[in-house]
Amino acid sequence: MSRRNDLLILLIFVACFFVALYLIFGLFTPRSAFDNLSTGSGSRIALLQIVGPIYNPQPILDQLNKIEDSDGIKALLLRLDTPGGGVAAAQEIYSKLVYLRDEKKIPIVASMGSVAASGGYYIAVGADTIIANPGTITGSIGVIADLFNYSKLAEKIGLQLDVIKSGKFKDTGNPYRQITGEEREYLQGLIDDSYHQFVETVARERNMKVEDVELLADGRVYTGRQAKESGLIDLLGGYDDAVKLAAGLGGIKGKPRVVELKKDKKLTLYDLLFGDLQEIAYFNFGIALPLKYELPRRIP
Repeated sequence: MSRRNDLLILLIFVACFFVALYLIFGLFTPRSAFDNLSTGSGSRIALLQIVGPIYNPQPILDQLNKIEDSDGIKALLLRLDTPGGGVAAAQEIYSKLVYLRDEKKIPIVASMGSVAASGGYYIAVGADTIIANPGTITGSIGVIADLFNYSKLAEKIGLQLDVIKSGKFKDTGNPYRQITGEEREYLQGLIDDSYHQFVETVARERNMKVEDVELLADGRVYTGRQAKESGLIDLLGGYDDAVKLAAGLGGIKGKPRVVELKKDKKLTLYDLLFGDLQEIAYFNFGIALPLKYELPRRIP
């Protein structure tokens, strides 16, 4: 009984400790790099990093909206390290970049890191200039849909799924049966239309003929050097080269100040219990923890 009481007291203590942390941290306003965009000399470059798969564009759009409302920056530098993601997500970000570029007259430079392919390349064409390392992996102009098929496994273990639907295409992609020829044709039409939207955007932004882009847009990836030779990007260079280029386009004389745009992150009790300690410290308090390993990161 004594051991049980001791365990109960320990659990209560731990719970109170985390609740206290939550209440204390809740008094702080999440850090944001946007606050100083509208102050100072105006010789600022806004750095926006897009890292990892892109399926939810809203955090990135929120950052771009802050840039739109600021008069303290002279150029926007996109740093891309992404294999792509959802078609619509990439289109939303691309459209916002085009608006900032054409309507707000903000010079935009897209700097490709290790990889900026598929949806990552779609976003990049919304910039004034695309610069990549010779070994950057880019391209992959195309659209793909993967459908799982568990029908043989379900049959083997005696699992049956009964479907009641309002139309013949309503359960297209049901993993417990083979797709029909009619369904395959229907899905191919969706993929083809999305693909042509991608190709047309690239052709328009890169001043290329649609048929010339189609020759490059068979899903293959290219190195940065190959992309430069084929006209998919403008220049070869790294991050520092991109900063200098953005400064020049923004009319900044001397050494520019690069202000990194970070997502506003509200701290929750879940974050304290299960979150990435590095992410919590960095986004809420600007503290870079000296950890020698990185905990799994949530994709925004």
